[in-house]
Formats: sequence, C-alpha cells, structure tokens
Amino acid sequence: MSKIKSILLTILGTMITGFGIGVFLTPNKIVGGGASGISTILYHTLKIAPGVSFFVINILFLLIGLKVLGKDFTLKTIFGVALISIFVQLFSYIPFYTENTFLAVIFGGVLYGLGIGLGFAAGASTGGTDILGRLIQYKFPTVPIGKLLLIIDGIIILVSLIIFKNLELTLFGIITLFISSYTIDMVINMLNISRLAFVITEKGEEISNTLVSTSPRGVTIIDVVGAYTNDKKKMLFCALKEGESDAFQRKILAADKDAFIVFAESQRIKGNGFYIYK
Repeated sequence: MSKIKSILLTILGTMITGFGIGVFLTPNKIVGGGASGISTILYHTLKIAPGVSFFVINILFLLIGLKVLGKDFTLKTIFGVALISIFVQLFSYIPFYTENTFLAVIFGGVLYGLGIGLGFAAGASTGGTDILGRLIQYKFPTVPIGKLLLIIDGIIILVSLIIFKNLELTLFGIITLFISSYTIDMVINMLNISRLAFVITEKGEEISNTLVSTSPRGVTIIDVVGAYTNDKKKMLFCALKEGESDAFQRKILAADKDAFIVFAESQRIKGNGFYIYK
C-alpha cells in the first residue's frame, strides 16, 4: 500500500471513529471499553472534553511504554490518536442525532468498528487499551492479547456501572463492544477477500500471453486431461483482486468462447501485488 493511500485511509478511518464516538456513544453515556470509554466517563463526571481526555489518556499510555513499544510504533500511534481526538472533539459539538440508546449503540458500535478497521487496514494504530494490553503482555508474554483486551475493556465497563449506577447502560456498553469487535473483523476480512480463477481451454498459451500483457496479474499454466473425453487441454490459474473478475472473463471469452471458467473466493492472498490486511 502506498504511503499516500495509507494516510488517506487513516484519516477516513479516524474520522468515522470520531463521528461514532462524538455523536452517538459519548452523548448517550455508552461505555464499550477502551480509551473512548474512559473519556466518556470523565466527560459525564468531571465535564472534561472527550477529545482532550482521549488524547491525554493515550499519550500517558505511550509515555509509560515508550521503551517497550518502540519509537516507530509510538510516532505512528500519536498520529492516529491525534486525528481521532480532533474528530471526537469536533463532532462532540454537533447535537447528537438520537436519544434512543439502542439506536446509538447500533450506529455508534458499527461506526467505531468500521473506522478502527480501516485504520488497521492502513497500518495505523489508534491507541486505546491495546497499548495497555501490549504493555501487560510484555510482562506476561504467554497471555493472548485478545484476552488481555477483553479483561481491560471489561474492567472499564464495570467502572461505568459503579459510576453511572445504571445496569441498562452497562449492558448496552457490552453490546457495543461486541458490535464494534465484529465490525472490525468484518472490515478486515472483506479487504482480504480475493478471487481465484481456473480456466480450462485449448488456447492456453494465447490467453496467458493476453492476460500477462494487459493486466498486472500473473498466470500459471497446468497441463490437464479431461476424464470423460480424454482430451488434453490447459488449465490457467490466476489470482485476482475483488472487482477484476468481469474484465478477466471478457478477455478469456474473447479469445476462446468455449473456455470453461470457475471463480472461487479466497480469504487472503500474499505476494505478487497482494497485501494482507490485519
């Protein structure tokens, strides 16, 4: 991924996340864990601006773990944290769209997860409790990071129950956590989905030359034999990015209208122009 594309995707992701926090989650006292949950608690108890507290919390985590996290990760995280903090603060000035807590949970959780997922895809770090999780894992390397984050977020949600004394808000916070986590995974999986094409044809050399000269994709040629006809043919194997299938099919059929084409879905492909988002 190019540096410009990564920066633009980071800006888009942090803006979406900031919108979800500032417009839906914080105004409705919804705490789904993370630094955003802490900033929500501080906003409703001490009236500290959510964007300011979000930034300060993350900077404190980074300063504590500077040696462990390293300079590159720290600088990259500061960039992501600064953007989210700005967007959270800007969007907090907008009158929130709904006082219906359930709708706020759905839209806030989805937007938060969508933004974080895009940020991860861009290789950015948006801070939050994953910094704290990394620090704890440094001391206890055998504990999975996923479990650490779940425990930390659970503690933050429990604190919101103690402070707000509202069980329904706590349950909504748990739902938000699950929705945002699911959305993050969904975004990453969607970005990793690619297509595998298998083409059975008698014009293997001609078609492969056309594909190689007119697209950035490589082609593997395999000798095959039809089990029923015993005819010897060529099978072309090609990995495609999402959205390239139609153009690929048109090129094949233009060269051989009798070609047999099979498309399959791949969850992730690495190498030769393909990038694994994680």
